Amino acid sequence: MYSFDAVIVGGGLAGLRAAYELANNKIKTAVISKVYPIRSHSIAAQGGVNAPLNNIEREISDDWEKHAYDTIKGSDYLGDQDAIIKMCKEAANRIYEIEHWGCPFSRTNDGSISQRPFGGQGFPRTAYAADRTGHAMLHTLFEQIIRINEDNNCLTFFDEWFVTRLIVEDNSIRGLIALELKTGDLHAFKTDAVIIATGGAGRLYGKSTNALINTGTGMAIAYLAGVDLKDMEFIQFHPTTLYGTNILVTEGARGEGAYLLNKNGERFLSNYDDSKKSMEIAPRDIVSRNMIKEIKKGNAINGQYLLLDLRHIGKQAIMERLPGVVELAGKFAGINAITEQIPVEPGQHYTMGGIDTDADCRTKINGLYSAGEAACVSVHGANRLGGNSLLETIVFGAIAGENMVKYLSANKKSNNTEIFIETALKEEKGEISQIFERDGKENVFNLFEEMNNVLWNNVGIFRHETQLKEGLENLRGIKERSSNIGIRYKGKRFNFELYWLLELIGSIDIAETVIMGAIERKESRGSHYRNDYPKRDDENYLKHTIASYSPEGAKLSYKPVTLGFIEPAERKY
Repeated sequence: MYSFDAVIVGGGLAGLRAAYELANNKIKTAVISKVYPIRSHSIAAQGGVNAPLNNIEREISDDWEKHAYDTIKGSDYLGDQDAIIKMCKEAANRIYEIEHWGCPFSRTNDGSISQRPFGGQGFPRTAYAADRTGHAMLHTLFEQIIRINEDNNCLTFFDEWFVTRLIVEDNSIRGLIALELKTGDLHAFKTDAVIIATGGAGRLYGKSTNALINTGTGMAIAYLAGVDLKDMEFIQFHPTTLYGTNILVTEGARGEGAYLLNKNGERFLSNYDDSKKSMEIAPRDIVSRNMIKEIKKGNAINGQYLLLDLRHIGKQAIMERLPGVVELAGKFAGINAITEQIPVEPGQHYTMGGIDTDADCRTKINGLYSAGEAACVSVHGANRLGGNSLLETIVFGAIAGENMVKYLSANKKSNNTEIFIETALKEEKGEISQIFERDGKENVFNLFEEMNNVLWNNVGIFRHETQLKEGLENLRGIKERSSNIGIRYKGKRFNFELYWLLELIGSIDIAETVIMGAIERKESRGSHYRNDYPKRDDENYLKHTIASYSPEGAKLSYKPVTLGFIEPAERKY
């Protein structure tokens, strides 16, 4: 049995930023990750990170209040305003902090951090490192983790490990169980504080920009342990993913002036009232819907995709600010983005919902915290503005770490829990053994693909009650069949059939909360668009959806949105 004061599950930006706080306070901490930390999905973020730095001239100065206003409005007023204010007030300090640590942000002519326009924002407040911002931030933070750990020697990394269960007693964290992929062995970790920072659930969907590791199982282990999930029906679809592969083509391209064109070469967004003014830098939910409308009108190339045109930006500016787009378009589509148009379509991109936390990243279980995309602090509400996700990771990662330090200092270490933990480990080993003993005929990879298709076809950009209920029925059929999956490879080392079966079980539970929340939210708000209920309904649905686990399926309830700074109004751009 391993013993640590704290355990961080997830090695991306939110997890590492929490780790920095714990290491800085000399807390003995384990960092458990399915991949080596700098292979976390944070590295895939391209376009930038928001903060009111005022480095690009405007007639009116930017500040945290304007940033908060844009974020609240962008959330379609479902974001909790106390959390949004906290994030926006801390934004500039966190950006300067990581810059001083060495993050190579792109610069203006006077040497300031450059900023570009992004969708749904009144100012060009998105700082960036060309179009590899997540890559730059994650490497910078990991370097600082290595540096501080050389001094304090209190962080231990468990790479290529997979957490299967949280251990909870008397509503307090006592430890967790994790599978070492290299050996196939299960191990128990004794600890009094855990943070879940495992990213989103994009791989519920077939067409997604997300890495394969983003299955939502970090949310699932918290959910099964008794923590509520919040607002899971709100799934963001990114307008510009590379047609055929759904690799992300950053919003930074449109921020730099790229056009979206139909088969006739027209900037079609001017034909829709909600994007007529902002055009390509309207919020993502609006642009994605209007792209699908344009495709359904018959104005797509080959009836399937639209075009992103960078050519007028010029070779020099493209190579300075968007080199990653050029590289990805060349490698995966055979397109020279400097001289040719890029084929694009909307694809799943982000999970606005997640583990229900307060603005201090606490959950309902003592000692359990969450931050980043796995969490729903609720700074994004019904629709995330581009550039706010990277900001969320470093702001709330730090807040979670700080509060874990306070919690550990204020609470005595739990004693006499070894027998309780060993019992949980024995139970988990028994369940894994039963999986190996099955002689089922179902194939885990086929069922995962079926789940992906259900989510994409039934719970997509446009939703209807008939489709949603059909999707829920199909998903529950997949869940029933999953108990008949047979593991063909019986070895323990790097058994990816077992690994993906465990991922599938958690993903199905998460997918159920997405569909059930979407069925019961009989309105359209942000990313959740119901063809049968096309209007926003503040009277009945200005509230958070809460999903609680039960063996029979998710149980839904609701709780109020935290207002106070800005009153809800019609969302116009």
